[in-house]
Amino acid sequence: MNYRNAKYIDDTRIDCELDHPVHGWIPYTMDPSDTDMTINNDELIKTMVERADVAAYVPPTEAELYSAKAAAVRAERDVKLSSEVDIIVGNPLRWAEVDQVAWATYRQSLLAVPDQIGFPHDVVWPTKP
Repeated sequence: MNYRNAKYIDDTRIDCELDHPVHGWIPYTMDPSDTDMTINNDELIKTMVERADVAAYVPPTEAELYSAKAAAVRAERDVKLSSEVDIIVGNPLRWAEVDQVAWATYRQSLLAVPDQIGFPHDVVWPTKP
């Protein structure tokens, strides 16, 4: 089986790309706990061991962990803005019927989440009006 770009993503799992006969190069993660044998992991591991070309696991840096967490919190904030606030603010009929100050404050509080002292690990989400 042809593979490329194999690298450990932790102590036991390996990410790589497999050359699928129909779909071409596809992403694949070998996981020891995977019971699906569509791909023969034992054969693939044997080939990788023989070639000794699997990149070692490199743990993420603190900066990478911080960046990923910050992106996740911002994404959650953006979902709240689009699914809770924009449907109210963007609809003149709804906007006329709600407490506009409360909704504007909620929106501003969501936008300010990245400015919180504990961001991104200790976020206090504002309460929706």
